Amino acid sequence: MFMLRNVGKYLFGGASKESIIEIPQGQLYLVRPLSPKGYSELIFKDAAATIRRTGQEFNYQLVVQRAYEEGEEELLAGEEGEEDGEGALSAEKDEKAFLLDEGLCFRSELRESGDKILAWRDLSGDPADLYEFVCDRSSQAGLVEAFEQVAKQCQYQRKYQKSHQDATENDLDQFSFTEQPIPDASPILSETESSSLPTIRASSTAFSPLSEQKMAKKSTKKSTSPTRESTPTVAPAAAKNPESREILAAETAELHIFDFNSGAFMIQDDRVTATVSEIGDWQYWLHIVGTEKDWLGQPVVADINPVFNFEYLSFIFNHYAEDGSAYSWLLRFKNQETEERFQEGLMQALWEQLNEIKWKKAKDNDREYVLDAFQDLTMEDVQEGDEEEAEKQDEVEEEDEDDGQKSEHYDSDESEDDVVTRDSDGNVNSQLAVGYKHDRSFVVRGSKIGVFKHTPNNNLEFSTTISKVQTPKGKLFSPKKVMLHAEDANMVLQNDNDPNSLYRMDLEYGKIVDEWKVHDDIPVNTFAPEKKFSQMTNEQTFLGLSRNALYRIDPRVSGNKLIDSELKQYVSKNDFSAAATTDKGYIAVASNKGDIRMFDRLGINAKTHIPALGEPIIGLDVSADGRWVLATCRTYLLLIDALQRDGKHEGKLGFERSFSKDAKPQPRRLGLQPQHVAQFRHETNAALAFTPAHFNTGIDDTETSIITATGPFIVTWNMKQVLAGRKDPYTIKRYGEDIKADNFKYGTDKNVIVALPNEVNMVAKRSFRKPTRESIATPARAGGRRSSGRIGGHLGRDDIVNSPY
Repeated sequence: MFMLRNVGKYLFGGASKESIIEIPQGQLYLVRPLSPKGYSELIFKDAAATIRRTGQEFNYQLVVQRAYEEGEEELLAGEEGEEDGEGALSAEKDEKAFLLDEGLCFRSELRESGDKILAWRDLSGDPADLYEFVCDRSSQAGLVEAFEQVAKQCQYQRKYQKSHQDATENDLDQFSFTEQPIPDASPILSETESSSLPTIRASSTAFSPLSEQKMAKKSTKKSTSPTRESTPTVAPAAAKNPESREILAAETAELHIFDFNSGAFMIQDDRVTATVSEIGDWQYWLHIVGTEKDWLGQPVVADINPVFNFEYLSFIFNHYAEDGSAYSWLLRFKNQETEERFQEGLMQALWEQLNEIKWKKAKDNDREYVLDAFQDLTMEDVQEGDEEEAEKQDEVEEEDEDDGQKSEHYDSDESEDDVVTRDSDGNVNSQLAVGYKHDRSFVVRGSKIGVFKHTPNNNLEFSTTISKVQTPKGKLFSPKKVMLHAEDANMVLQNDNDPNSLYRMDLEYGKIVDEWKVHDDIPVNTFAPEKKFSQMTNEQTFLGLSRNALYRIDPRVSGNKLIDSELKQYVSKNDFSAAATTDKGYIAVASNKGDIRMFDRLGINAKTHIPALGEPIIGLDVSADGRWVLATCRTYLLLIDALQRDGKHEGKLGFERSFSKDAKPQPRRLGLQPQHVAQFRHETNAALAFTPAHFNTGIDDTETSIITATGPFIVTWNMKQVLAGRKDPYTIKRYGEDIKADNFKYGTDKNVIVALPNEVNMVAKRSFRKPTRESIATPARAGGRRSSGRIGGHLGRDDIVNSPY
C-alpha cells in the first residue's frame, strides 16, 4: 500500500496541471445547524470536488463544480436566456471555490453507514455553518484520505510560504481538525448512489492509498447485474518463460493488480524486475519477477493494450492467462528516466512484432511518433476554458435502462409469438448505411436490405424490405460493402465474388439496374465518396482503391469506369484498406500496414505520410474541415491532428502541404483503459475488436463525438474531453449480443443507430454510462421499452418479409 506521505509528492509533481486531485462524484450540501432558514440545503445534486492551483505560488483552492448530464447545460442556458454579460454569474452558480486555509477547518469522516464526508466552515455564514461534500459510494476510502492529506499539504504551503516536501507528519497534523464533529447533512439518496459501483480513475485513484475496507453497495432499486464474488482478484500462476535471445529492457518497479470487486489497483509487490526480451523471430516476451515470486510472463502483442502515464510514473497493461481470462496490471517506476527506458524497450518489441522490421531501421521521427502515440497525451490545441467545459460534461447522468428509443411501433393485439427473431437461412445483419439527404437507414442482411425511417421523435420505423439483391443477370449475392449515392437515390454495392465490378441499385425501385465494370486488371478493394457530403448532391464520380492503387470512378463513361488520367498506382505493396474524404475533397488513405497518406487530389504523390504503429487500419474517417483524421484499428482508435503549428506552412493542413522533417502530425491513441478492457474480457471472454469508428456529421455541424463498438459494447468518445486530456473520456452501453454496425444519425450526436444480429435500434446517447462494474456487466434490453405488449426492437411477421432485422 502506498504511504500517504508519498501521495502528495506524485500528485503535486506535474506543475503544469491545474488540478491536483479530484473526487469525481458526490453531492454538496450547506448545513446550518442553528439557522431558522432550514437545517440543510442541497447545493449541487451531482458534483466533483477538486484541489487546484491558483496563479499565486503556495496558494490553492478547494473547488466544488457541478456536473451536468449530457446536453443539460445547453438546455438550462437556453431556458434562462443567458447573455454574454451573465457569464460570471453563471460560473458562480456552477462552481464553489474556497481558498485552502486553516480557517476552513477542513476535515473528513468515514461513517459506519459507509458514507465518506468532506466538511469545511462556511466563512460567510453563521459560526456553526459548514459545507459538506458527501462522496459517491463509488469513491474509494483511500482517495478521500489522500484528498485530505493533499489539503493539509496545501494549507502548510500557504501558512509557511514554502514547499511541503520537508514537512514532517507532526507539521501537517496541525491542520487536522478531526476533533470537530461533522453533523449529518440528511442527504437524499441520489440517482448515482442507487446505480454506481466502485470504479477506478487513473488520474487520481491509481496512486492513492488503497482502502482495505470494502464499501457495500446500497441500492433503492432491484439490481439487474450478476451476483459478484466478494473475494479480491488473485493473480494467476505465471507462465513458463522461454529462453531469451536478447534483453531489450529490464527495470525495477512496484507491481499492482486491478481488483474487479473494489475497482482499484492493489499492490502485490513493492519491488519487481520487469524484463522485455526477444525470444524468436519477431517474437517478444514480457516477464515480471519479484524477490520471492515469479509474477507473470506473456507475449508482447497488441492485446496487452499498453498505456504509459509519465505524470504518475505508471505503465498499465493487460495480461491474458492460459485459460483466456484477463487481468489488468500496473507498474510504477521510481522516476521518469526509468519509465522512458522501459517504454522504449517495450514499444520496440511491440512495433517489431507487428511490422516485422527492426526498430533501428525506422526513422528517428517515426520512432518518436510511435512513442508519443502510446502515451497519455494532452492535445496542444486545448483552448482556455475548454478543459472546464469538458469537466462539466464528465459525469453523464446514469439513466434507467429503459431510457432509449425503440426500433419500431407495434399494435397492441400482437403477441410475442408473432415475433420473428432469426432467418431460416442463418443470415444476420452485417452493414449499416445512414442516409444524409433523407431520413432513412439501410441494413444489409445476407441478400436482403431492410429500410428504416427516422421518425421526428427519434425512433426507427420499419419501411420496407428489398428482398432480393441480385445482379442484372439474376444472380443473388450478399453485398460486401454498400454506399449511398446521388442524393440517396442510389446505392453502390460490391460483390465479393466479382472484385472488378460494382453495382448500382435504384432505391426507388429496390433493384440493381447497372453493373459497372471498373477495370480488367485493377480490382476494387474499397470505395469512398468524392467529397464528404457528395451523397447529398447529384455527384456521380467517386473514389476507388485496390490494394496498390487509388483512382477515380466515373459511371458515365463508356466501357471501363476507371479514369486512367486520375490513377495513382504504387510499385510497392501498400495494401490499402480504407479511405475517407473531406468537404473540399482532400483524401486520406489507410493501409493494412497501419500507415496513412494524405492527398489534396488524385494522381499525385501524397503530401503527408503518417507512419504505422503496427496494427492494420480497418476504418477511416475525416472531419469535414480536414483537421482531424480518425483511424480504427482492432484494439484502439487513432485521432490525428492534421494542422501544422509552426514552420513555413503554419496553419496549413497535412493534406495541403507536407509537414517538415522534424514535425509530424500529433497522434492521440484512443483506447479503453486497461482495467476496463480486462472487465470486458472478464464478462465476454472475447478480445477487443472495434467496428469502424465515425465522427458525428452534418454540413453545419462540428465534430463533437466519436462512435464505435466492440463485441456487445457500444462506445462513444467526447471530443472536448479527449482534447482536454481526460483519462476516461468515453461512455458505454452494453447489449446482450454483439454489435454488427453503428453510426450517428445524420446531423446530430445525440442519437445512435445500432445494428445487432437480428435487431436495429436508435438509442439516445444520454442513455450511455460511464464504465463501471455494473454498466459493464449489465446488458441493456435491445429496443428499449416494451410497447403495447410487444417486445421492443423485434419486427413481426407482417412487418418484414422473411427477415426480422
